[in-house]
Amino acid sequence: MNAHQVKSTSKGVTASLKAKWSMTPFLLETEFIGEDGNEKFWQFVDTVKELTVYKQGSVRSYYNLIIKKAGQFLTDLQAHLLRFALALRSYSPAIHSSQQIASDEPPPEGCSAFVSIHGQQSCSTKDIKKLLKAAAGSKPYLYKNDHTYPGVNKSDLPVVILYAEIGTKKFSSFHKVLTEKAEEGKLVYVLRHFLADPKPAKMLLSGYGVELAVKSTEYKAVDDTKVKSKSGTNAGEDDNDEVQGFIFRTLKSHSELQEQLTELRKHLLESTNDMAPLKVWEMQLSFQAAARIMSVPKFDSLKVMKDLSQNFPSRASLTRVAVTLEMKKEIEENQKYLSESLGVHPGDGELFINGLHIDLDTHNPFILEILRGEAKILEGLHNLEIKGEHQGKFLSLPVNTVDDSYALDIRHPAIMWMNDIENDHIYQNWPSSLQELLRATFPGVIRQIRRNFFNLVLFLDPLQEESVELLKLAELFYKHKIPLIGFVFVVNPRDDIDGFSDAGVGFYRLLNYIADEYDVPQAVMSMISLYSKMDVGGTLSAGTISAYLKRKYPKANPENILGAESEYDYKRKDGALFYKKSGLDALPLALFNGIPLNPDEMDPEELETIILQRIRDSTTAFQRAVFVQGQLTEGLDVVDYLMEQPNVVPRMNPLILSTDRKYLDFTGRPVDDWNDTSMFSFMDSRDRTAVMVKRMKYFEDGMTAVSIWIVGDFEKVPGRKLLLNALKHQRASPGVRLGVIDNPSGKPSEDNTVLYRAVWASLLTQKNKAAAEFVQKLLKEESIQLLQQKTKIKDLLMQGMDVDAFEKKFNTLEVDFIRSQQLFCQDVLKLLPGQRAVISNGRIIGLLEEQEEFTEEDFHLLQKITLRGSAEKVKAQVKQMGMKAKASDLLMKVDALLAAAPKREVRRDVHFIKDTHVLHLSQRENEVFYDVVVIVDPLTREAQKISQLLIVLSQVANVKLQVFMNCKAKLSELPLKFYRYVLDPDVTFLANETVSPGPVARFMDLPESPLLTLNMITPESWMVQAVSSPYDLDNIHLQEQVNGVVTAEFELEHLLLEGHCFDLSTGQPPRGLQFTLGMSRDPLMYDTIVMANLGYFQLKANPGAWILRLRKGRSEEIYQILHDGTDSPADAGDVIVVLNSFHSKIIKVRVQKKAEKIGEDLLSETTEGKGIWDSLVVWSAFKRAGGGSKKDDGQKKKEDDLNIFSVASGHLYERFLIMMVSVLRHTKTPVKFWFLKNYLSPSFKETISHMAEKYSFQYELVQYKWPRWLHQQTEKQRIIWGYKILFLDVLFPLAVDKIIFVDADQIVRADLKELRDLDLEGAPYGYTPFCDSRREMEGYRFWKSGYWASHLGHRKYHIALYVVDLKKFRKIAAGDRLRGQYQALSQDPNSLSNLDQQDLPNNMIHQVAIKSLPKEWLWCETWCDDSSKQTAKTIDLCNNPKTKEPKLTAAARIVPEWVEYDSEIKELLRKVQ
Repeated sequence: MNAHQVKSTSKGVTASLKAKWSMTPFLLETEFIGEDGNEKFWQFVDTVKELTVYKQGSVRSYYNLIIKKAGQFLTDLQAHLLRFALALRSYSPAIHSSQQIASDEPPPEGCSAFVSIHGQQSCSTKDIKKLLKAAAGSKPYLYKNDHTYPGVNKSDLPVVILYAEIGTKKFSSFHKVLTEKAEEGKLVYVLRHFLADPKPAKMLLSGYGVELAVKSTEYKAVDDTKVKSKSGTNAGEDDNDEVQGFIFRTLKSHSELQEQLTELRKHLLESTNDMAPLKVWEMQLSFQAAARIMSVPKFDSLKVMKDLSQNFPSRASLTRVAVTLEMKKEIEENQKYLSESLGVHPGDGELFINGLHIDLDTHNPFILEILRGEAKILEGLHNLEIKGEHQGKFLSLPVNTVDDSYALDIRHPAIMWMNDIENDHIYQNWPSSLQELLRATFPGVIRQIRRNFFNLVLFLDPLQEESVELLKLAELFYKHKIPLIGFVFVVNPRDDIDGFSDAGVGFYRLLNYIADEYDVPQAVMSMISLYSKMDVGGTLSAGTISAYLKRKYPKANPENILGAESEYDYKRKDGALFYKKSGLDALPLALFNGIPLNPDEMDPEELETIILQRIRDSTTAFQRAVFVQGQLTEGLDVVDYLMEQPNVVPRMNPLILSTDRKYLDFTGRPVDDWNDTSMFSFMDSRDRTAVMVKRMKYFEDGMTAVSIWIVGDFEKVPGRKLLLNALKHQRASPGVRLGVIDNPSGKPSEDNTVLYRAVWASLLTQKNKAAAEFVQKLLKEESIQLLQQKTKIKDLLMQGMDVDAFEKKFNTLEVDFIRSQQLFCQDVLKLLPGQRAVISNGRIIGLLEEQEEFTEEDFHLLQKITLRGSAEKVKAQVKQMGMKAKASDLLMKVDALLAAAPKREVRRDVHFIKDTHVLHLSQRENEVFYDVVVIVDPLTREAQKISQLLIVLSQVANVKLQVFMNCKAKLSELPLKFYRYVLDPDVTFLANETVSPGPVARFMDLPESPLLTLNMITPESWMVQAVSSPYDLDNIHLQEQVNGVVTAEFELEHLLLEGHCFDLSTGQPPRGLQFTLGMSRDPLMYDTIVMANLGYFQLKANPGAWILRLRKGRSEEIYQILHDGTDSPADAGDVIVVLNSFHSKIIKVRVQKKAEKIGEDLLSETTEGKGIWDSLVVWSAFKRAGGGSKKDDGQKKKEDDLNIFSVASGHLYERFLIMMVSVLRHTKTPVKFWFLKNYLSPSFKETISHMAEKYSFQYELVQYKWPRWLHQQTEKQRIIWGYKILFLDVLFPLAVDKIIFVDADQIVRADLKELRDLDLEGAPYGYTPFCDSRREMEGYRFWKSGYWASHLGHRKYHIALYVVDLKKFRKIAAGDRLRGQYQALSQDPNSLSNLDQQDLPNNMIHQVAIKSLPKEWLWCETWCDDSSKQTAKTIDLCNNPKTKEPKLTAAARIVPEWVEYDSEIKELLRKVQ
């Protein structure tokens, strides 16, 4: 079959991206199931424990088997998402991370699986017993996502970690032994993935974009040496592509027409691939593209959109599409509405899934996580029979997020206020209007407004010594007229004591006396002076108080004030009672506007600063409330306004208010009943919960928004008390219903369940009110005593009860259902027999400790918090649905579902005024569906990506889709780039049943004439490099390609660990601080320096558990790390960071200077002795690439090296590494070259080591990923220019003091040591000024007029060759200043957004001085006259705007020695190959 003829005509480019680590098995990547909870994961593991025996069949059938097995634990939608996850290899980093952790153990020789028990390993199940006996010492550190077998929860068990591959025989035998022992409560069993012999094959990744940009060829810069052709590349076998509607894969079956088909295909290609130049008036292309997309059948429209956006340069035929006026008008009306409602402007691209805004830059393929999170809620609602339009209504209910700054209501009589700004005369001159909040003030000045905006309440025990300092602070605030100050004095509330016997009571009565006679401020000052009479370190005594009273107020009668009959004892108990009821922590404590301060903020020295900071923060909140939201108006009382905010609660109970909340899953359907305990024991958690819901009986009245379940053993006092408090609460505040679950201390029997059966019988047979009254009577202790004295339950029945029904029920109740309840408590609620818990709308509040009382106030708080979360809003929505039967049940279930969902940002309601020209694709009926809205201009970079994303999305899930064409009327420039977004919905297989190697970006049928450059657009935290391509990816010219397809292979070399670092004491980034990253066996693998911009740092890593340390040397001497936001607990010695996904990992690190080093500075020169050099001699981050680089001898003078930095990409510039030879020829000093690794081609990396050997120089490849917060350039050339200047302070080790930048197309004719030793006179860098001796070029000298002329004044414009004094550069933070200026300028498209490497320093010349180097350091024919060429020390091959002569021709003509260097290098390359 001559299919090859068809292929040979089409030329193209393919690009692929491999992971650096080995392929991970699909079976392990079903980690996906583990995301749904530990229980499911272990059930799945049990099902597949020996699955690998089926590997013998075809790969495809084994894959399908895995999907089938996983499907037992997943819904249909989740199964589709699993396939998508496997296609993305989403969980591969997690598997490899385990593998890394295992290799750190390290694994014993020749074991396919092994256990590690507290540091001892073994490959045999027989040794487990022995090792368990010996297991002593510290437990191993467990990571957040370790799989722990759900055995018995005890704290002191030995931990056994199994490293094995699920599905293998060896795993199965270990698993059997360990699960048995874990269930018996002998050990904690943890599983980590481990492959004894990973396959060497690498896997291809997806989720990135590839761009082919059309290059401007004004200056021809193409390599003149031809590429060796690679035979038989298979990347082109993609001739199934359709061309203009003909699908050639189908037509290929007509082998007799092969030649004619080839001709037809070629003709069609040529007619579509022309890149006809477009005229300016043709620029309403966006609308034409939209019209074209809307004109095809619906199911093709996404394909057409993808084709137009991704192959735009060869779709010039668009200009012939007509655009109707009505379409244009509708689009413009919608745009006006979108701009007002969502702030979306014409040309913008936005994606919304169920109203959630998806950021297209960061989420890349990790849209999977959003789909997954949403699936849980969508399926839950679907299972609860909430479908169609109701789905959206419930989804968009605002669930009040958990607030961790709860406030206590401070409108309480027990608070003694020292002042009142609104009423005290000393504030009478202050203005009282809220408008004053807007008055401009100096930073930090507190506005004086006659409103009680800031309220500080101090809870004090007068006998604690901390109270003195806090009283002094209060007095200071009062004198400076800062906030309102109130006190709650907590003193002994007993009646039988007085001020002569108890110092606290004496203090309180004396304070009241002085306050009555004078005022509160006077009383506080007197108390401060009273304290000063005490001995240092002593406590206040009753004697001191009465002595003080006699001395200061001789006329007063001490008996009347301090004695038993004191008139000044009012409200003494209130303080203690208020404190007790408030549930606050230990004294002393402070509330600011009701919000408690942390205990560590209570230090009087810190407190002042903290309160001032709080005042500033809340001022901003008040300004917003007045002017933006309009909630706070002139007539309102400010304190009332504050105390009606949703975060204000009647009491503090950490159990109820904690942010870590667990919910029951109510979305199951009850299969069976609870009377058969053995059946019940086989159900999973969700089904057990469903049975409980179905059978639960309540004390209730009508539809209620809050359902509370009380769990406990009611034969015991704490259980009875809990239920009694709940019933009292219910009587006092309706709107809540109570269910009761029995959790007996022993095995349930007739004897230990009497009370519960009586409660249950009354619920089944009596009216609500009668049942509640009877149970309250039954639970009282006197009734219990009667029962213990052999009274019968029937004798306790009350009037109004249906006695017969009750007796009949009570006498026939079996105990079986109570056994099921106990199982539910044990396995689902994780309680031991007899333990208590409270469940409110599915939220589990428990376990309650034995002595812990859950009071009526707590129930009140719980009801308030539950309602405020989402219950109230759900109730309104359920009412609207008009459901009568089981409404309270539905309400409880929906509330639990919504409240348990992870908190996301607000869901937007995105709709359009008119939608005849909006693309609608409807969902399949009666299935779970995602509501997707896209706003996009079909000819933008966003469209290139979104189109592929939508195609995949509609294959993975059931989608209701609306696409609005957000066309921009005038395009200033054409989006002239070919683009592919690599993303597949499922794993693909080849015809022979094997897995295809993976997703690839294919550009077929490209136009052949233009010069193209390839660029990878990857997620933020990926560091990618080209690993093999014989082609120059910077200059792809298909006309010259013989074999048709240019292949480029890239590798994901590192996943970045990024972070922000701050010094705790100053709050500023510690500039110049260095971190190292490594594993426990190799602690120093990579390192980095902290920038002053945002305290940013980045470290190269890969999946695994990493240890982050301060670098030995000054960093470690001066600072210490505090744990924060890392994966290790605060008391661990090392900071551990786990990388286990393709996501960005961004950590916050706080450091603190050691006490004895407070005054020292990291970058100061005075303290830099020999130590720092010793510690920095080997800079490991930039792993040497072999060749002639030797580790430096620590004692050798470092200053001798000549450090040369250069940046180049593509093959052409690398042939220009003739520059290197020219440098080496003219110096005797040892040379070290530093190259930017990010853009070097694979072939260059291969040759450099041979060059280093031949010419004996050292080299290192450095790399840095452009930080996400710094404005991104989109053109490759500009990015490379940016690297020349923006990251000088972080690219090189601290040990390098001077670096010389030499451009790749410069030829050096002098010893660069001269330049290095030149005195820069205090400037951080020296540049050469532009020549202006060549007169005929005068018209082209842009720096002589306009902006540059006025900006530079009398200074010169400097260009490419420069020398940098890195020590000075870092010391004055030049890098941070340059980045700051770049950030400010580059976001404005009209300024220097297309920054050249020399525009930025010239623009910053006033802030960062430039030393002008002598002119002979840079000669270039374009600008300098011929006579100055004799003295030139370097020659630069600048572009000539006049003649546009190609660089290679120019080189041979201008520099005679160039030809000789060139042949020398060619000779070397020939030998190497």
